[in-house]
Amino acid sequence: MSYDNACKYLAERFPADFTRWLLGIEATRIRVLKTELDVEPIRADSVSFLRLADRILHLEFETDAYSKPPIPFRMLDYSVRLKRKYRRDVEQFTIFLQETSNEIVFTTEYQDRTTTHRYNVIRLWEQDPAIFLDNPGLLPLAVLARSDFPETLLEQVAERVDRIEDTEQQRGIAACTGILAGLRFEKDLIRSILRADIMRNSVIYQEILQEGRQEGRQEGRQEGKKEEAILFITRQLTRRFDEIDSALQERIGSLSIEQLEDLGVELLDFSEVADLEAWLGYPRS
Repeated sequence: MSYDNACKYLAERFPADFTRWLLGIEATRIRVLKTELDVEPIRADSVSFLRLADRILHLEFETDAYSKPPIPFRMLDYSVRLKRKYRRDVEQFTIFLQETSNEIVFTTEYQDRTTTHRYNVIRLWEQDPAIFLDNPGLLPLAVLARSDFPETLLEQVAERVDRIEDTEQQRGIAACTGILAGLRFEKDLIRSILRADIMRNSVIYQEILQEGRQEGRQEGRQEGKKEEAILFITRQLTRRFDEIDSALQERIGSLSIEQLEDLGVELLDFSEVADLEAWLGYPRS
């Protein structure tokens, strides 16, 4: 969650940098829109909507390719809701932060029998870090960009952060850099390269840190509930299909409590293991 919030903070604090990167235009009037939509309200901490003169820029940041509902369908859903509310074209980007070979990160459209909807996908680990290094609001993303020498890249980012003259801006960018760097580097290395004092004094860092503590307490209370749900579902699936391979068991173990509850209902309709694989979005060989 903290990774998504850091990206959301950057997109909404530095919208011109993101517009320049993704659309290749200089936009002078950008309005950050609320993330609640009127029809069956939904809210996502990983989502930002930026309103330009002629379109809506929808940004979705993801660390995990798995989603319920799946990301392609969610992009279609958002697009329809945004067009209905704002009567503008919608430009959509799903930005994946952490490297994976999951087929979803290479998928750029939703398709069923009657509908095709296309959107853009950015895999940060494939991106040239140069554009990130040249734009303050994008600096934290540079630590996840393509590099043969990731530690050297982290050092470059730290140097650029140190040059930022605006103290408040520097603190926010440093905090987001430290948070996102956690997807790629060990904490000790991050602390040795980034100035910890700047990060600690950042409002956004304190907000995300506090949220992380709250989530940690909540996770501690729910951990036992999750283990019980996994055990129950595994027993039900084993009883139905005799045996579930280790890869599927691992995937089930990675689900959230809410997803496990959904699976507990859906599995009643499964007639073969392929139904389970399809529900999990598990790629077939």
